[in-house]
Amino acid sequence: MGETIRLKGKFSKKLKNRRVRLLIHALSLIFAFLIQTSVFPLIPFLAESPNLLLVLTFSFGFLHGNLPGMLYGLFAGLLMDMFYSGPFGFYSFIFLLIGYFNGFFNRFYYEEYLTLPIFLCVFSELIYHIYIYTFRFLVRARLDLPYYFAHIIFPSTVFSLIVTVFLYRFFFSANRRMAD
Repeated sequence: MGETIRLKGKFSKKLKNRRVRLLIHALSLIFAFLIQTSVFPLIPFLAESPNLLLVLTFSFGFLHGNLPGMLYGLFAGLLMDMFYSGPFGFYSFIFLLIGYFNGFFNRFYYEEYLTLPIFLCVFSELIYHIYIYTFRFLVRARLDLPYYFAHIIFPSTVFSLIVTVFLYRFFFSANRRMAD
């Protein structure tokens, strides 16, 4: 009987811990979305703002694996789809794919290894912007790729890379604390 109570206590503690982690991840998604859409556009010297949702999506996929990264990407994309025009599911699809494919690199995850997350940030940004360019501009015969690269892709990738260095460390340490 005492063993059963102890097992129920451990189970309820794990369930509570899982709920807290889910709440923290949901709040971080909402907070990143609000900063990305409300604060960064008001900063005058930013030519293009960093894509915080993309940074969180690839970080989450990298730290937790394919399925969690895919789900995190889906919810990040749903936030974008709800508040931006265009076909519903446009952003959900690309964020879902980015979270899923970054989850493959979970097995190469080391605590202090920052080179792979930086590479994944650049790769994810490029894939995201190529997707946007292809389906938002190229389909409508807007073929000015050098302009799009110089004024949108490059600044956004650089700013996201800078944010990644800080945000990934924070995300990593918060993830480690929640796991303990």
